[in-house]
Amino acid sequence: MANELQPFAVWTFSAPCPVPSDVADMLVEGETPVCAYKTIRDVAIFTNKRLIVRDAQGFTGKKVEIYTLPYSSIIMYSSENAGKILDFNSEIEMWTKAGKIKINLQKGMDIRALDKLLAKSILG
Repeated sequence: MANELQPFAVWTFSAPCPVPSDVADMLVEGETPVCAYKTIRDVAIFTNKRLIVRDAQGFTGKKVEIYTLPYSSIIMYSSENAGKILDFNSEIEMWTKAGKIKINLQKGMDIRALDKLLAKSILG
């Protein structure tokens, strides 16, 4: 039973970064990138339609797995921090049609900016 509550994907965002130029090849008509964040080995890109997480794998990082989370599949989300905007241990959890996804935010990340981005994307 406890395994059902565990997230099936956990990502860590370390800092905002420029949207990679090669992301244009992944976008559909009418989709535009909004912002991007560095992850442990690659990048997460928020668009006006979905979250795209590129995850370099293997020793060389040449193999890349791409996760796509359409905002329409998010049922609810929560954000947690110690009460400061820039917190050491902030996280966002999203419950989707496929299960729960967790995003850890490293120190210095603005959790409220991500709150606002998710709310606008989901409710928009």
